[in-house]
Amino acid sequence: METERVLPPVQWTLNERVKPKADDAFMEDALPAGVALQARKFHRQIEGYRMSPLKSLGHLAQMLNLGGIWVKDESVRLSLNSFKVLGGSFAIYRYVAQQLGSDVPVTELLTEETRRKLGNLVFATATDGNHGRGIAWSATRLGFRSVVYVHKHTSEARIDAIRRNGAEIVVVDGTYDDAVRRVCSDAARNGWQVISDTSWAGYEDIPKWVMQGYTTLVAETQEQLAGQGLARPSHVFVQAGVGALAASVMGAYHQLMGVDRPKMVVVEPVAAACLSLSAQQKDGNPHHFEGGLETIMAGLACGDPSPLAWNILRDCADVFAVCPDYVAAKGMRVYAAPLAGDPFLVSGESGAVTLGALMYLMQWDGAHALRETLGLGPDSQVLLINTEGNTDPDEFRRVVWEGADPVPQPYKAHGQRAFGG
Repeated sequence: METERVLPPVQWTLNERVKPKADDAFMEDALPAGVALQARKFHRQIEGYRMSPLKSLGHLAQMLNLGGIWVKDESVRLSLNSFKVLGGSFAIYRYVAQQLGSDVPVTELLTEETRRKLGNLVFATATDGNHGRGIAWSATRLGFRSVVYVHKHTSEARIDAIRRNGAEIVVVDGTYDDAVRRVCSDAARNGWQVISDTSWAGYEDIPKWVMQGYTTLVAETQEQLAGQGLARPSHVFVQAGVGALAASVMGAYHQLMGVDRPKMVVVEPVAAACLSLSAQQKDGNPHHFEGGLETIMAGLACGDPSPLAWNILRDCADVFAVCPDYVAAKGMRVYAAPLAGDPFLVSGESGAVTLGALMYLMQWDGAHALRETLGLGPDSQVLLINTEGNTDPDEFRRVVWEGADPVPQPYKAHGQRAFGG
């Protein structure tokens, strides 16, 4: 949108409620000790599982005066183009194990005897695309039906990808949040089981399992960093919609390292900034973000935080940052056309916004104060997560090939000098 193009590349809110030591009782309930090992043990049983790569953008780090930039590339996760399947598959597994009364190997879930015990389960969810595809993929491989609700602005490419993985599709005339409300009412009427990454009153166990499934990503990352001689990243930038991934990553690092955890930055679209808004209210509660949620970052276009995720982010996030669409578009192009010697990455709009945000924080005069606050400099090892690959080919080409959502003139770089502010 034209009005968005005059916005600065990054606006931020320092989290006044961040604690060196988060609420141990709540954290242990949401992300209990050892859950990352449990989740990874499950994921290793899935046919085709392998660690997603951790890639180093060493030359870009040098250009930005950073010690290192590490990108966990989820675009190749189980050939599904997104990290989301980690949470959805683990939540379905935990639900099925609960129904059976015990944990069972994945191979046992595929037997006819187990299917007869479970009956005709139907899994349902609402999605902007990636979560729904992960649920459809997981349900289909276990031999169950799935019904996925999408909002009216969901691209045909994302809908087709969900349908190809076996789900029935329902299109809702509204936003992602409207789709969540609709699937809940329809599931209650039809006897379906909702697998959602957002929580609400009386519905918390499954969103916890989704978040726990995402901790596999952190366990892998720590193993990969150790192979490079690093104990941990100094900073983690995580994109957020309802906040489940961000809370999982931040909570996992809190559980692993306590007061020595990395500095944590949450990044949202400026047009769907429900977490940043919640931090600005300073009452400790999640708040609804009004508006049409119109952003190219479809996977982050959420108006309501997950209360479960918010309770972790409220204690663990150091900064809540918001970015206009041109920042995500720039990140996509930089991943696709890296500096010589750095690896090429395919990244969708939601996957690339953290790279764009980091570049502006390091090069834009207007972000000097935040750089100082976060201590970003030549000793920093920054972790980013490329949460999705090319999930919408038309949109990807529009941005990467055709230069859509260009950087506005005031925020263009000139050589390696800082941006104007």
